[in-house]
Amino acid sequence: MSQDKNPEAKKKKNREIFGWCMFDFANSSYTTVIISVVYCEIFTRLVVPADIGSDNPYRMGNSLWAWALAASYLFVVATGPIFGAITDYSSKKKLFLFLSYIGCVVATFALYFVEPGMVLLGMVLVALSNFFFASGENFASSFLPSLGSKEDLGKISGYAWGIGYFGGIGSVALATTLGDDYTLDNFQNLKLVGPYTAIFFLVAAIPTFLFLKEPHLPLGVSHSVNYFKIGKDRVVQTLKDARNFKDLMIYLVSLFFTMAALAIVISFAFIYGSQEIHIEAEHKRIMFIFIQIFAAVGALAFGVIQDSIGAKKTFNLTLVLWLVTCGLIYYVHDVTNLINMVLGKNWTVQWVFVFISSLAGMGLGSTQSASRALVGIFSPESKSGEFFGMWGLSGKIAGAAGLFLFGYIQTLVTLRNAFLVVAFFYFLSLLINLFVNEERGVGAAQAFQEKP
Repeated sequence: MSQDKNPEAKKKKNREIFGWCMFDFANSSYTTVIISVVYCEIFTRLVVPADIGSDNPYRMGNSLWAWALAASYLFVVATGPIFGAITDYSSKKKLFLFLSYIGCVVATFALYFVEPGMVLLGMVLVALSNFFFASGENFASSFLPSLGSKEDLGKISGYAWGIGYFGGIGSVALATTLGDDYTLDNFQNLKLVGPYTAIFFLVAAIPTFLFLKEPHLPLGVSHSVNYFKIGKDRVVQTLKDARNFKDLMIYLVSLFFTMAALAIVISFAFIYGSQEIHIEAEHKRIMFIFIQIFAAVGALAFGVIQDSIGAKKTFNLTLVLWLVTCGLIYYVHDVTNLINMVLGKNWTVQWVFVFISSLAGMGLGSTQSASRALVGIFSPESKSGEFFGMWGLSGKIAGAAGLFLFGYIQTLVTLRNAFLVVAFFYFLSLLINLFVNEERGVGAAQAFQEKP
């Protein structure tokens, strides 16, 4: 009898996993179009007035862009762990995910109303939309431990990250219909990028709310309970229990530096390419496609690798990949000369930079997927919301600190030299993660018993 039910149960679980993965597909439209590729350039080059007399006329735009995102991450830091605890205790993960989704859609759509010179409005809407996006990322990730066994979490997380990058490709393809001429003459078309992205996100996430189920945990409270007090108390208790989750805590410190570096890369990769390497529209299109494809490949491939060699080794391997990539980007002019000399080619620095970006794409997909899965296997299911809130806490504090620091440093030195901080962060992360014991961390999660 049980065997007859197994195929149907498996079908329902696969449908639920599909619904969960589709949220990554949908929200990738926001992070790709708004943060990484299109609106970042609209804001830094057109919304913020350029300083024509400067060696980099967009330096102020770069700093304000970094600081708006840093502010949004600080808001997530203030709310993430508490909201995570509330969703665990009240079993309302899906409601919180829905509210964050609607908030991001509305704030992103409102970017349509930002005109050149409306710097404050632009910063507020970017910070607000990114707050809702980042909060939703935490809420969605907290479903992961309930979607499969700990042995399968790497593959499931990899599937979602991989599918997500195809969402990025689709949304950017839609945004390119507005033109790639980043000038004031084309601004009336370019400002439609907000509504285009918001509608893509709105529609693509519908399967998530149709198929994803609220995890049934053995916890519940009456409607008269003060959820914020419960959330605060549970987070305090989690911090008190930190000695039982030593490896998770060490890993979150390591992850802090990785996420600081990733926040800079995601927010400034195309800005760096435009301002430092002088890539043009053709280079950007190919670079974007390469990054998305290799990010999907990286997420899927490293998800499988992780289930074979372990989450810690996989995460460390992605950090080594990033260090190599950072070195190649910093010395891209020398690398180009060496390639041309050895192969007898006449490749430009712009095209070599585009090819190197493929490695960055693979790093984006694999590192983020591996980090989420590692938190998942270190998390007791009854505290998954809190622990992913702490994952968000570490990541968003890191993003805020990294972007704020980078925004300041690039006002003092060249954009190229400012990017050295990225490599430094990856190196620190790798060094700290050597002290994580994966088996001990998994054992602590399995042995944890919720106090009544």
